[in-house]
Amino acid sequence: MTIESYWNNSQIIQWTQYLLDSYALLVKQELISRDGTQLDQAERLFNSPLVVASHGLQDDPVLNYGNQTALDLWEMGWDTFTQKPSRLTAEPINREERARMLQQARTEGCVTDYRGVRVSRTGKRFLVEQATIWSIHSPDGTALGQGATFTAWKFL
Repeated sequence: MTIESYWNNSQIIQWTQYLLDSYALLVKQELISRDGTQLDQAERLFNSPLVVASHGLQDDPVLNYGNQTALDLWEMGWDTFTQKPSRLTAEPINREERARMLQQARTEGCVTDYRGVRVSRTGKRFLVEQATIWSIHSPDGTALGQGATFTAWKFL
């Protein structure tokens, strides 16, 4: 599978729009430049230096999107990343705090300036700083999941 196939399909292009539209609505700014087609935006988001990841609304939410920066940081390919329960991105000791933050984002729509420790596939620990977590909705308001973005992290 080519890297382009991760973002260049109708399902991911649509999901990208949900991510971007929900972020703009809740955070009151654009995550990336929205010029060009939806395909252009999907490519721009996937290749952005920002970390962008999201999960669905399952009882144990599974990651359903990670841009290249997220895949690199968590040291996973697309197929592995998008089958991983999102709680496993944090060490067991940090999962309760992570769950509280996600509940706050569900209640308030978004959380800004979040910081927390995460762990890559190979066990590398890193501190995420100044993250934004937001609820993702379809245009009719149906809840679809939650997204996260950040540009600042340091390995521990």
